[in-house]
Amino acid sequence: MKKLNTISVIGLGYIGLPTAAVLASRKFQVIGVDVNESTVDTINKGLVHIVEPDLDMIVHAAVTEGYLRATVRPEPADAFLVAVPTPFREGNHPDLKYIEAATRSIAPVLRKGNLVILESTSPVGTTEQMAAWLAEARPDLGFQQDKGDDADIRIAHCPERVLPGHVLRELVQNDRVIGGMTASCSAAAVQLYRAFVEGECIVTDARTAEMCKLTENSFRDVNIAFANELSLICDKLGIDVWSLIKLANRHPRVNILQPGPGVGGHCIAVDPWFIVSAAPNEAQLIRTAREVNDAKPHWVLEKVKEKVDALVAKNGVGFKPTIGCLGLAFKPNIDDLRESPALSIALQLSKSDMGRVVAVEPNVDALPIEVSEDIPLVEFNEALEVADIIVVLVDHREFLECAPKFRGNQFVIDTKGIWRQVSK
Repeated sequence: MKKLNTISVIGLGYIGLPTAAVLASRKFQVIGVDVNESTVDTINKGLVHIVEPDLDMIVHAAVTEGYLRATVRPEPADAFLVAVPTPFREGNHPDLKYIEAATRSIAPVLRKGNLVILESTSPVGTTEQMAAWLAEARPDLGFQQDKGDDADIRIAHCPERVLPGHVLRELVQNDRVIGGMTASCSAAAVQLYRAFVEGECIVTDARTAEMCKLTENSFRDVNIAFANELSLICDKLGIDVWSLIKLANRHPRVNILQPGPGVGGHCIAVDPWFIVSAAPNEAQLIRTAREVNDAKPHWVLEKVKEKVDALVAKNGVGFKPTIGCLGLAFKPNIDDLRESPALSIALQLSKSDMGRVVAVEPNVDALPIEVSEDIPLVEFNEALEVADIIVVLVDHREFLECAPKFRGNQFVIDTKGIWRQVSK
């Protein structure tokens, strides 16, 4: 089997850049490709544009030692890893435009014997579609749909399965599910991943690998939906849901997750819809779980409105309270705002005319322009001082590690249960 020396990673985001850095740390020559020139310039300076523990040190070392460089256009390589977003469009249908664009961008530089791996979380059949796009762009090369194991290009799917905040460790330690379009495709992909993966490389077919990642995240989504629905029920019945869950989890075969303001991120909030879109009549539980979790931010907004109405009734019709939103990322201790229910809640509050909204997000220095125009970032202590209503949306360590003293006329809506003893 041909030795892989040069690896091209297409997409230098939350998965692509750490993957490129880990490969470079194993002395592969890595070419990172991203359409964002600012991202490319940042990486080529040995810096990073995302927050992930230790990533800055590894990238700096890889760039300094000459094993990693970034560019806006694909170049010839031995293997190509595609790690671009897979959002959904209107109607919750998967949008493959980024995968198609990435696929077509690498087509001109493909050479016989290359390996192409799709890491992006994808609907079932996307790897086959990638092969079709490549065959259309490069009729001079043979692909699996026509040549089988005798194809010129080997294509596989290997979905990422890492936890933000622990990406570098989990890229190395976690098992990888590898689905090649043929046996030789799988073998080539395993050869690459075994160069840096300490976990097991488990071989299956491409469709099963695609469905595996969707299944993992849908399982988690269903379990979160149970906790979120339980929180709605307990609120109606006057029961502390966190105390209830703690008691229920003392059963040896019960492990209920923790409720929150919704579900966010680029995986759990998106991937179940890929299954629903492919099998709408069969995926009833998965659809319902998505609807429960998607509805939770609206419930939080209604809770805020109740407190606003109470303050207006007390202070007069013209009173506009200040609402402090604690946390905007989609999960604790990261800077990732993608599909964040916390950010969605803060934005909807700012547009609702219920009052002035300020936010605390300790993991970002500045918000995107389209957000910062509506929501100013303030320091934690300032938010506690000026806000009439405190809304805890993310349990960042900065919030967990303090015991704030609230004014007697402040309302606290704690969607994460960290200060529930003072919520009212």
